[in-house]
Amino acid sequence: MHEECGCEPSISCNCQPHGRHFLTKEEKIKHLENYAQELQKEIEAVNERIKELRS
Repeated sequence: MHEECGCEPSISCNCQPHGRHFLTKEEKIKHLENYAQELQKEIEAVNERIKELRS
């Protein structure tokens, strides 16, 4: 997790080296919810690819 913004390093965020360094609790929750959604999309894509390879 990025210390500056609380986001996961595997997702893109708008971390600015000279911008804000701390997020509110609600902002952290929103980042984590977005991250969870991206992970779910990735799982769906992987499952689709597996099905394609099996057929």
